[in-house]
Amino acid sequence: MNIHEYQGKAILKSFGVRIQEGIVAETPEQAVEAAKQLKADFNSDWVVVKAQIHAGGRGKGGGVKLAKNLDEVKQRASDIIGMQLVTPQTGPEGKKVGKVLIAQDVYYPGESETKEIYMSVLLDRAKGRNIIMYSTEGGMDIEEVAEKTPELIFKEEIDPKVGLQGFQARKIAFNLGLTGEANKEMVKFVAALYKAYDTTDSSMFEINPVLKTSDNKILAVDAKVDLDENALYRHKDYLEMRDFAEEDPTEVEAGKSNLNYVKLDGNVGCMVNGAGLAMATMDIIKIAGGEPANFLDVGGTANAETVKAGFNIILQDPNVKAILINIFGGIVRCDRVAQGVIDAYKEIGNIPVPIIVRLQGTNAEEAKKLIDESGLKVFSAIQLKEAADLVTKVLS
Repeated sequence: MNIHEYQGKAILKSFGVRIQEGIVAETPEQAVEAAKQLKADFNSDWVVVKAQIHAGGRGKGGGVKLAKNLDEVKQRASDIIGMQLVTPQTGPEGKKVGKVLIAQDVYYPGESETKEIYMSVLLDRAKGRNIIMYSTEGGMDIEEVAEKTPELIFKEEIDPKVGLQGFQARKIAFNLGLTGEANKEMVKFVAALYKAYDTTDSSMFEINPVLKTSDNKILAVDAKVDLDENALYRHKDYLEMRDFAEEDPTEVEAGKSNLNYVKLDGNVGCMVNGAGLAMATMDIIKIAGGEPANFLDVGGTANAETVKAGFNIILQDPNVKAILINIFGGIVRCDRVAQGVIDAYKEIGNIPVPIIVRLQGTNAEEAKKLIDESGLKVFSAIQLKEAADLVTKVLS
């Protein structure tokens, strides 16, 4: 589950990570009041107005602006709130900005230069270990750094038996070229950051940049956090951080019906029980000359209600030209699924695209007979090749 920058920073702060302080605002007037509060609390004359959406690269799209006085705060907030912000991670359609973070200016003058650092904590699935990835090239796209100067990216593996060790935090600070007080501060920062990641059962913490200020403080200027949805039952308070406005409406609707749905850009909708079979079904669609319009896993107990919910979600996509239902009858009998398809079809009414139903497993023959004798515009198959040939036929 993705969350906003201000929410990620709040989690980090609760674990002792120093952050760039800020106050969220939903109107220009609230933004001005937030700037006044930051002036009173942190003596921050200038502030940064930052769009809050679930995407990176906000600055490149005009979603991060410096404001030097209250009039500029109001103007910057007016410009950003309500804008359709397009970044490399949003796609060409962009995302509408509903709120901004008014953040303190941390690039103040001092005895030494500021330094921007990239740092993230995530799981290396190939090795089954958490890693801390970091670079001296903060403030830039890490993909660009990896492509042009891969030698500037460091990785520290964490042994799950013992967790992050002190010598590893010191090694990170050393590799970043930090000395003196900044070195000590970075060691504390890394330890607190890893504790936050590990304790919250997160999938990723990415901070770009981590800033070494001119007075040698180390703080998180940004925070991109991905919480593991499978562990949220242990962190129910984080569920309140979910922003449905940032998610695809059809994916939200699918979640309410306990369906695993991901929208894609193709022309063949698919409804399958089991994630592995769903992936194979998408391959079959491509082999047949189509493109999958979605990933939809209805789980192991497909029935009339889940099939109906699946139809309603798939048919919201105007690009869908056909629907392939691929069910393996192991836990659930194929004839019951077939009857569920028939009932759902009749309840929904006129479905404007052809439907191919491939049922294999317990009572597959009986299921095919039910479909064939239903009188509905539904094509049945038992073998996967039959289903693929039918997809080719209806698309041609």
